[in-house]
Amino acid sequence: MGEALLGGLLGGGWAQPGELAVVEKISDRRADLANRFPGIAVVEHPAERADAVLAVKPDDAAAAGARLREAGVDRVLSIAAGITTTALQAVLEDGARVIRAMPNTPALVGAGAAAVAPGSHATDEDLVWATSILEAVGTVVVCDEMMLDAVTGLSGSGPAYVFWLAETLMAAGVEVGLSPDVADALTRQTILGAARLLKESGEPPADLRAAVTSPGGTTARGIAELEARGAADAFAAAVRAATERSRELGKH
Repeated sequence: MGEALLGGLLGGGWAQPGELAVVEKISDRRADLANRFPGIAVVEHPAERADAVLAVKPDDAAAAGARLREAGVDRVLSIAAGITTTALQAVLEDGARVIRAMPNTPALVGAGAAAVAPGSHATDEDLVWATSILEAVGTVVVCDEMMLDAVTGLSGSGPAYVFWLAETLMAAGVEVGLSPDVADALTRQTILGAARLLKESGEPPADLRAAVTSPGGTTARGIAELEARGAADAFAAAVRAATERSRELGKH
């Protein structure tokens, strides 16, 4: 995710290579990043008093925060899943301005969905700064921090649910007689087309579904099977489970 943000910031002109640095403690990884992002400083330690994006696994957040404190960093955008602004503020400089965010992997293609929430010391200017970073790779909404676990369950984990659906549709297409290549191509384009129609039309999904579901027709038969087999309940359960796991991560 950190790489997606870096690529988006450079590609969108948010910053020039010489204005950004990546902190990476693993030497082989530093060499790889330096090769992939020419002109970017890839270093082992944070720069003094620089603004920072914290893009680490939850278990590494405390240690990374301590390194930022040593460097005097006092403004941080964190995309560490489940880690609260209060927890980060406790390991950063006194009065540190923390903005917590939950982006998702479609940021890799500039189509991400992210939510941001300011910590207790963050100002409106800080929120604008954090939002501008995430807008380089997609859409951003602002919410209360208590809602970020739910955001994680929906849009943070949501791409995996869609990919799982794609796997399932491809396999079903093969089962009813399509070749794997044809099932693959049709599934990818169907999901892309439906997503674009949903976004660009602005219509409620229920209305779009109704528009292609003629009474007694093929789609109606398919939807009836999904309903009978509890597909809606399964997706709702997935969002709830991922939300709860995000809450658990925040308690560590």
